[in-house]
Amino acid sequence: MRKSIGAAVPPMDFLIRRHRPFYRKGRQIRWNYRKRKRTGQKTDMQNKEKALLTQLDEIAKQDLCLAFSGGVDSSLLLKLVMDASAKYGTKVYAVTFQTRLHPPCDLETATRVAKEVGAVHEVLFVDELEQEAIRYNPENRCYLCKHYLFGKLLEFARDHGVTQVLDGTNEDDLHVYRPGRKALREYGVISPLAACHVTKTEVKALAAKYGVSVAHRPSTPCMATRLPYGAEINYDVLDRIADGEAWLHTLFGAEENLRLRVHGDVVRLEISPERMGEVLEKREEMIAYLKKLGFSYLTMDLEGFRSGSMDEKITQKEETK
Repeated sequence: MRKSIGAAVPPMDFLIRRHRPFYRKGRQIRWNYRKRKRTGQKTDMQNKEKALLTQLDEIAKQDLCLAFSGGVDSSLLLKLVMDASAKYGTKVYAVTFQTRLHPPCDLETATRVAKEVGAVHEVLFVDELEQEAIRYNPENRCYLCKHYLFGKLLEFARDHGVTQVLDGTNEDDLHVYRPGRKALREYGVISPLAACHVTKTEVKALAAKYGVSVAHRPSTPCMATRLPYGAEINYDVLDRIADGEAWLHTLFGAEENLRLRVHGDVVRLEISPERMGEVLEKREEMIAYLKKLGFSYLTMDLEGFRSGSMDEKITQKEETK
């Protein structure tokens, strides 16, 4: 009789498989939490994408100008406004500033991306050092430059009967030292990515989704960010920095985030910690090339690459100063 009763009881491994959620309750809860978290993140990004498309659809009902650097932020906007404007037959002017404070590769990339999406590409040639106020790299340099550049862009817009000017400021830019935002507000520039709370990571994801060729291109900010505040902005030094960074990209890849920051005779290389071993392996050729450019002392920053490292000594302050 005991045998028959025992035979009627399902084996324990069957019970565990049959009631796995009960026997692995903790693991099941964790799995459901992770699933909900991923779903929530996806839904949040979808909501931002929907809001962005809605806003750009409304904007595209009239002609517009986009400050277009060829970076991922403005390239995503250009792709989306071009798609929206096609429905209304409106004009989109992608306007790139060609300046001595930006690497030459910016114009090359912008020209290529504009051609890819069929945009009207306009280039404004500007010399920021016409403003004596920025020659010694003041802490509000970004404000002074943006005010000067976007003043030129608004002139272009007025000449073409355009009342809407857009730029690629994103959500992340609102939480770091960006004195140039004050100039954008003063001119009434529209920043759709920031308005829809789209972060840099989300910009890259959306750019990849919409087939933007520069979806993974690293940022190429103003060359003056390679110098400490108070240092004279010298075009010869900036040209040598640009040359050095371009050469380093041939060693470490075009998509690698790296910077050469110059403090007098000292060059400070910022690169991701994961690549520091390679830097030491390639030190001989790096020393030879960078010294040929006229840099005396070569160092590597142990903290690695970080955007805006020259701003670390600046406490957050009123941008109205």
